[in-house]
Amino acid sequence: MASHNRTEGDINLSEARRDWYAVISDPETVAYLEEDAEHFLHQSLSTPCLDVLASCEGIYLTDIQGKTYMDFHGNNVHQLGYRNPYIIEKLKEQLDILPFSPRRYTNVPAIELAKKLGSLLPGNLNRVLFAPGGTSAISMALKLARIVTGKHKVVSLWDSFHGASLDAISAGGELDFRKDMGPLMPGVERIPPPMTYRGPFAAAGNGDIAYADYLEYVIEKEGDIGAFLIETIRNTDVQIPSQAYWDKVREICTRHKVMLILDEIPIAFGRTGKMFAFEHYDIEPDIICLGKGMGGGVMPMAAIVARDTHNIAQSVSLGHFTHEKSPLGSVAALAMLDYMEQNRILEKVQEDAVFMAGELQKLQDKFPLIGDVRGVGLLWGIELVRDKDTKEKAVKEAEIVMYECLKNGLSFKVSQGNVLQLSPPLIISRAQLHEALLILENALEKASVFV
Repeated sequence: MASHNRTEGDINLSEARRDWYAVISDPETVAYLEEDAEHFLHQSLSTPCLDVLASCEGIYLTDIQGKTYMDFHGNNVHQLGYRNPYIIEKLKEQLDILPFSPRRYTNVPAIELAKKLGSLLPGNLNRVLFAPGGTSAISMALKLARIVTGKHKVVSLWDSFHGASLDAISAGGELDFRKDMGPLMPGVERIPPPMTYRGPFAAAGNGDIAYADYLEYVIEKEGDIGAFLIETIRNTDVQIPSQAYWDKVREICTRHKVMLILDEIPIAFGRTGKMFAFEHYDIEPDIICLGKGMGGGVMPMAAIVARDTHNIAQSVSLGHFTHEKSPLGSVAALAMLDYMEQNRILEKVQEDAVFMAGELQKLQDKFPLIGDVRGVGLLWGIELVRDKDTKEKAVKEAEIVMYECLKNGLSFKVSQGNVLQLSPPLIISRAQLHEALLILENALEKASVFV
């Protein structure tokens, strides 16, 4: 299987996936999986499916046979757990009042959410537009950047994912989404993502500052760059840039009048231990894109927040979505934020981060298979290698670990072919973290015999 197919997640057409189906003996499950494959268009990363779900609660998914999975993946919507009672109750109340608001009207929940987001963000980041999904938020941000700067060109990162629509995959850097598509949105220049463990500048031994220098080189050579689109911390394989990188990037964008668009769709709202990941670096974006967990694990809800001075697109429809100011999505987001504040979720995640760092360091010390551990808050990446000197990716071993964990009730995704990405719900208990790490340790034991 080509390596570019493995950047965003684990492969669903591999030999290991076929072996997984071989152990499913339940006729009902097999029948539903066959029906799914018969009626849905097939696509990479999701078809054929892994199992058939019946219910969810807290950190758990339950299939139709009663098997439970601790979900350390969740497509990043499950920050506060599945079926969070507080959020569900608020949504039930709203369903009896105003479940939908036509676009030409506004509603109180949408206004309250816009005000709340503005109050949480620094400076004059207080102009909001809502959308039904993160891909649409990216689209709105790219449109606004063109209007504000008068320039259509964008710099993004190789292997980046910003959504699956044509404009989003044009700006993204994953071949798996762009292949066979033909002409895409022009004016996109891609640069290497900031990395320290591997990558084109890793051997230089200067951290990740060279990646910021490369950004300026491209801006100066290309000309007419209007925006730099980037995840503050890359979610899929957990790449965490340095303070020096972000200081330089912010300075470069300001000096060259390039809008800094931060995609925090998968990691905002507490994943990193801060409400927004850029708060770790004391910088400000020009536009921030939000989504996924914003809907409380229930509603599709996304947004962009831009500077007040960028409110200059009155004659252009930046979004104009049917569910643009969804009362249900707004209530879910407000409930999510209320729950986080009432239960001091940010403080909890910061404490969990210390625990995870210690426990994963023990695993790295024990298993030569682990080449690198990277993490912040409750976002962690474990990079598996066959040789610590050559850093050869342990792709087969990563799949062995993942499927062994799935057999024992722990679900997560594999990125870049060899990075185990762990994103548990932020409400997870310490006992549940212990249990999950024990499952992972046992799976690493089995995979290590192949190295």
